[in-house]
Amino acid sequence: MRILQPVENVTEANTAVKHTTSGGEGVPSTMQAAVYRAVDDVRVETVEVPQIGPGEVLVKIHTCGICGTDLKKIHSGSHAAPRIFGHEMAGTVAAVGEGVTSFKVGDRVMAFHHIPCGECFYCRKKTFAQCETYKKVGCTAAFTPAGGGFAEYIRVMDWIVEKGGLVHLPDDIPFEQASFIEPVNTTYKAIDLLNLEPDDTVLVIGQGPIGIMLAALAKRTGATVLTSDLYPERHAVAAQFGLNHPIDAPTDVVAQCKAATEGRGADVALVAVAADKLIQQAMDAIRPGGRVCLFASTQHATAPFDPAAVCMDEKTLMGSYSSSVAIQDEAIQAVFDGYRDGTFDLTKLISHRFALKDAVEAIHLASNPQPDSMKIVIQP
Repeated sequence: MRILQPVENVTEANTAVKHTTSGGEGVPSTMQAAVYRAVDDVRVETVEVPQIGPGEVLVKIHTCGICGTDLKKIHSGSHAAPRIFGHEMAGTVAAVGEGVTSFKVGDRVMAFHHIPCGECFYCRKKTFAQCETYKKVGCTAAFTPAGGGFAEYIRVMDWIVEKGGLVHLPDDIPFEQASFIEPVNTTYKAIDLLNLEPDDTVLVIGQGPIGIMLAALAKRTGATVLTSDLYPERHAVAAQFGLNHPIDAPTDVVAQCKAATEGRGADVALVAVAADKLIQQAMDAIRPGGRVCLFASTQHATAPFDPAAVCMDEKTLMGSYSSSVAIQDEAIQAVFDGYRDGTFDLTKLISHRFALKDAVEAIHLASNPQPDSMKIVIQP
């Protein structure tokens, strides 16, 4: 992998017309950012601070998590370069555009980079991730909008601000906790779709940060949650969230699921890692009439599974992708309340913190996870 070292290169990346803003005093004209230049090619460069227009907000980033989808884009070349990725972000309002009344300089916020229109066919069906407006990215640091959180400042566009995508943070909620709001929304959506019951047994395959969040949220429904992973270090982190039914993945996961359920198999299996070979394991681990939910299978591929298990055993194979505004308020409150009472303190998932100047190293570590590496964040 060819992830390059930091370079100094002032890039004229912002073409937006400068408009009247409130605040902005002390905001520099240039900033550092981790710029995606080509496949496996990320460089720390100096770019212009984005200008904002009417209805828009400039946010100074405090914490931005590195997400698996960021890494997929960097390594696959699915998105044209140059771009600045990063979307699990929280920070402080540095300036507001003309007409913005609900935010002021100094407000603590987090930003969603996708917000749906709320009016189209897919929004009416609550399939928000398929909305054309949702597919547009509404936060940017420079170049083609791509989130922008791997930079010092981001521009939050008007429809994101107008439709609730910029969220006020209480003073007692750390930025690190708030940076999990977007991924929590995605995991909360999956658990909400499954409509779990207290007598359900749920298997969560993979105990990285996403897998632990899925498992912890499933446990809140009263269900019994089994967790599988290769690494004891990750089971130890999961235990801090009350997840006390670990399965060591090198052992027979399917057999252990059946042993825990009087031979039936789990009611639900969630696949929280991007490994298509685990789909069959999940299908084998659930009971007849059970459900498998794919959460991380975002690469198009041909994945083998037994179609007779779907037909004759009446097993359901389903997916959950991205976030949902329908449960946004609930998910946000879960992040706030869970930090306050200690039951969902997501800062425990952060294993590594990197300054922006070391973003190349951060991305390299996130791309090559170790047993003791969990959520990796960049903090400009």
